[in-house]
Amino acid sequence: MFLESFCQQANGTISFTREQASKFAKEVADDFNPLHDIDAKRFCVPGDLLFSLVLEKSGLSQDMSFTFSGMVTDGIELIFPGEINESAVVSDEKGKEYMRVAASGELSRNAATIEALTKAYVSFSGHTFPHILVKLMADNNVMINPARPMIMYESMSIHLEDVAFDEISLSLAESKLVLDGKRGTADLIFDLISNGKKIGSGKKHMLLSGLREYDQAVIDEIVEGYSKTKADYFAALS
Repeated sequence: MFLESFCQQANGTISFTREQASKFAKEVADDFNPLHDIDAKRFCVPGDLLFSLVLEKSGLSQDMSFTFSGMVTDGIELIFPGEINESAVVSDEKGKEYMRVAASGELSRNAATIEALTKAYVSFSGHTFPHILVKLMADNNVMINPARPMIMYESMSIHLEDVAFDEISLSLAESKLVLDGKRGTADLIFDLISNGKKIGSGKKHMLLSGLREYDQAVIDEIVEGYSKTKADYFAALS
């Protein structure tokens, strides 16, 4: 499948170089979070790449949930489940857990179906900032710390009424931010659409910390910098 160029597979394990993980973030998910930059001090493999590999290795079930429990850096050798019997984990060879997965219902291993959902979801997920989160923060009069933005992708879940489709898209249905002092939890609730019909729904759950009062000028500066980084990257490819 199309994920082969974004990871290394050897002796039953999967690992990532910084270049592979960063390329996936930018060119597949359209995600320019600085944590995925090749030279980032706190480099992190995108959670959406781990999600995509779980689907490729174990298939797509009607009901699935993914909970992230550790940040994956370059070079860590992970073991992915070949099948999910109600629940499974993604861990390294020492048993350290990085993701927990639950699955139930009808199972599809159709490569075209899985690739369609993977690309649709990671594109939606990669646009969380600034497309969705900026408005959500403005509506709640809070913003992230521009010097140290802390947005942690904690979990996601999907429910599908049908796992037999060849094209699918995601549409934001609702977004919520619950505040607790300088912390907050954000939920992005989405519909799964195939051939003009809703066939499922899902939710992406994130943790935000270091929140402060909303400042439009500062947000504009952050978004401008984000957009310039993105434009410069694609200009360099052409």
